[in-house]
Amino acid sequence: MSEPSASGTIAFLGLGHMGAPMAVNLLKAGYTVVGYDPVPAAADAARSHGIPLAETAAEAVAGAAIVLTMLPSGRHVLDAYRGSEGQPGLLAVAAPNTLFLDCSTINVTEAQEAAEAAVAAGHRSVDAPVSGGVVGAEAATLTFMVGGEDDDVAVVRPILETMGKRVVHCGAHGLGQAAKVCNNMILGVSMIAVSEAFVLGEKLGLTHEALFDVAAHASGQCWALTTNCPVPGPVPTSPANRGYQPGFAGALMAKDLRLAVNALEHTGVAAEMGQLASRIYDSFVEHGGAGTDFSGIITTIREQSEA
Repeated sequence: MSEPSASGTIAFLGLGHMGAPMAVNLLKAGYTVVGYDPVPAAADAARSHGIPLAETAAEAVAGAAIVLTMLPSGRHVLDAYRGSEGQPGLLAVAAPNTLFLDCSTINVTEAQEAAEAAVAAGHRSVDAPVSGGVVGAEAATLTFMVGGEDDDVAVVRPILETMGKRVVHCGAHGLGQAAKVCNNMILGVSMIAVSEAFVLGEKLGLTHEALFDVAAHASGQCWALTTNCPVPGPVPTSPANRGYQPGFAGALMAKDLRLAVNALEHTGVAAEMGQLASRIYDSFVEHGGAGTDFSGIITTIREQSEA
């Protein structure tokens, strides 16, 4: 593994709930980090955690060897790269051959478009969306799903391993995002199924513990059950034990499922469960679940079952 001092400055753009702890872990490991976030509250919080901040994104990027973005959407990433509202883009102000590392979760096609723009501007590009939520960001236990050229992935691997415990190179540009949307489609569908099963068990007279003890050791076993169990008790660390505080918020699950649906429509895959899960989580968010852990979908299922 290369020494942090040999990696040059990392410009870290996007210091929200995920980005800030990721940047802190890089600093703790000895990397040189300069951050930027246009949201004053996020910038103040980052500053309180010791993250050095630039006044502008362009200032953060100037002279950086690696530009790491953790932004809300593909449009934010593309606008940042290319520039918008008369402002120069990061691709234009970065030093030649800068490596752009995007850890946002965006459409596969947007990730490919961003990579093409970076390469055309004389830079390098890697997409590396994450799984693991805020808890994983804070504990440096994230999983990174990576798309890009072998040599570029080798450069950023030590950085990703500092922020996470698993780094999987999934293939060419955009395939990190592809793995992310496929994984989270599985997660969204399975959480709905697990939640429906617990509500059915309640109606049939099963205790939560009895159903958990059977399903956790039988063919119903899955991450949504054994790690993020939607009922309190069986898994003491699951969000259900703290009033469904995220965790992984319902709004983020809804976003990721919409990205999955976009990919389904783009490829023509007939995936009815993915489409249905997206509609269910969109409704969950519209009715107050945006800031609730995505496992809180069980409360909606329970309420609808009592109607």
